[in-house]
Amino acid sequence: MSKATPDIFADPFREQAPRLESRPLQLLGGRFQFQSNRQELLDLVDVAYGGLPAHRLPGVAPRMRIGLQLISSRSHKRRAEPPPLQLLSGAGYVVGASESSTFVVMDAAARSALVTVPPRMLGFPYHTRYELIEFAVFTLAARVRGLIPLHGACVGSGRRGLILMGASGSGKSTVSLQCLLNGFDFVSEDSTFVMPERMLCTGVPNFVHVRSDSLRWIKSRDAAVIRESPVISRRSGVRKFEVDLRQGGYRLAPAPVQLAAVIFLSTASAAGGALLQPLSETQTLKRLAVEQPYAAKQPGWAGFCRKATQIGAFELRRGRHPFEAVTALHNFLRHGAP
Repeated sequence: MSKATPDIFADPFREQAPRLESRPLQLLGGRFQFQSNRQELLDLVDVAYGGLPAHRLPGVAPRMRIGLQLISSRSHKRRAEPPPLQLLSGAGYVVGASESSTFVVMDAAARSALVTVPPRMLGFPYHTRYELIEFAVFTLAARVRGLIPLHGACVGSGRRGLILMGASGSGKSTVSLQCLLNGFDFVSEDSTFVMPERMLCTGVPNFVHVRSDSLRWIKSRDAAVIRESPVISRRSGVRKFEVDLRQGGYRLAPAPVQLAAVIFLSTASAAGGALLQPLSETQTLKRLAVEQPYAAKQPGWAGFCRKATQIGAFELRRGRHPFEAVTALHNFLRHGAP
């Protein structure tokens, strides 16, 4: 029997093993503490969230814990039988997992999450960050803080903001990129969280992802900077530039913004008329249900919809150049509906 055996039996889940701790991070109105058994995973946390504005929401910011555990692997050879169970712990959980396990488990009541990462995932830092760590952060924050998670970009000016929603191909990414490059405060690229009782919007303005065909609409100087960014591949196979917004002097929203309107992007042409067309209450509720099937199942959705119809929603139609959309949104925030 090896000398390690008594220690394993005394502490099977390695709950007394030393752990690395990242610095506390203020995100999405909460205070997160990340713990891990490997520095590489904490480095991914810093890549994702380091240097961001600390968005604070009214009330006491809840404390949340996320454990990041790298499962050890003794061999990459093909096995004649399944790999044995490993015992580990983190963020208050005790877990059994094989060396091939990848999973995220969350307990909103305990304000904790545990992410287990097999060694092979270290070779896919983008997927580990985006599909595992970000999933844990976003889901935990929404449920603990009672936020409405919306699929849509959010931009602002003067502490007032607009959520941009739209189906694939509607131009949401192009318009939000134009807003970023033309003086708007950037709140989020495609995941916006709303405090429904106050209609305050927060997000994580860390990256924006740009397809190469979108560069034709922007200035050559800005396009050159974007082309120097790393390229990531989505699960769909689409390749995009991943632009780190903390490195280019972009305007990141310093605090949550007050939602001024919901904007639904359309592929329809404005045909020389106003780009922003007001929607009725019935139209607004129908579009919200279609655009946000996940959020529509969350607590607080009815209250959010009620207030969304009160502040107003609009359809943003296409002009001759995406910059016209930026002008229309800027004028709305300054002067109200056209």
